[in-house]
Amino acid sequence: MIQLQRLEGFYRVARAEGYARAVRSFPYPITQPGIHQQVKRLESEVGVALFERVGKDRVVLTPEGRALYSHVAPFLEGLDAVVQSLRKGEVGGTLRIHASGHVLRHLLPAWLRRLQARRPDIEVVLHESKVPAVDILSAGDTDLVVDHLPEVPEDVEARVVGHTAPFLVLPSNHPQAKSRRVRLDLLRDDAFIAYSTDKYLRELQLAELARAGVRPRRLHAADSSETILGFVSAGLGYSLLASLLPGGPREAGVVARPLPGAPSGAIQAAWRRSSARSPLIQAALTLAPKPRGVP
Repeated sequence: MIQLQRLEGFYRVARAEGYARAVRSFPYPITQPGIHQQVKRLESEVGVALFERVGKDRVVLTPEGRALYSHVAPFLEGLDAVVQSLRKGEVGGTLRIHASGHVLRHLLPAWLRRLQARRPDIEVVLHESKVPAVDILSAGDTDLVVDHLPEVPEDVEARVVGHTAPFLVLPSNHPQAKSRRVRLDLLRDDAFIAYSTDKYLRELQLAELARAGVRPRRLHAADSSETILGFVSAGLGYSLLASLLPGGPREAGVVARPLPGAPSGAIQAAWRRSSARSPLIQAALTLAPKPRGVP
């Protein structure tokens, strides 16, 4: 393998078109014989002459030398800038994010627009997850999870980036939809649409129904809030959903009503403790939403 030191000597001689002038361009002490030795060893390794002498103290690149220089120069000329970026934490790259569909639609767009405006060198890859992707995060297969988190594992750190409020959602043609305050106990004969994949959210829904003394006689299941809203819009039943939107979920054919007394929820951004110093994660967190009451 060719040593970087020899490539640097070759590059500086090519730039200066001479060994004596190249000595003065080095950021560290080196002698003219030392540079000459670097170039000769490099020529021996590649098996061709890289310079042609055209004067007493001037050399120019051979065709082979020009070919090598075209590859070496961009790397060495950009190296200092890369090192400075590393030191400042301004490293670009790909940031992988897993989030629920609701978060993808209503919290991430404005956040990611800020990130793209500030850091166009960061490419964001989004994945929709039906349940909080904590296992995927712990396995190192994603960088950030933005979702409701029933529990935060020991190897994960999290920050609140949004709050949800609970809402009752009804078909717009339901008799109770005209009332501003709907009582759950008046819906005991209606079908209820519950989460199927996310057991934690399903348990929260059923616990709130139980608190109102309601045990649904018919139960439908869907794997996301968007699918649940589709079922409600189709008139298949009602549901309870947490929403980031102040007025609740918005869907044609659906009426949303606040659910007094039901607990609000938090949306958290989570990352592995071992990757907390990642410049990509830090860049994203710097521009993350800051809900009221969160420092």
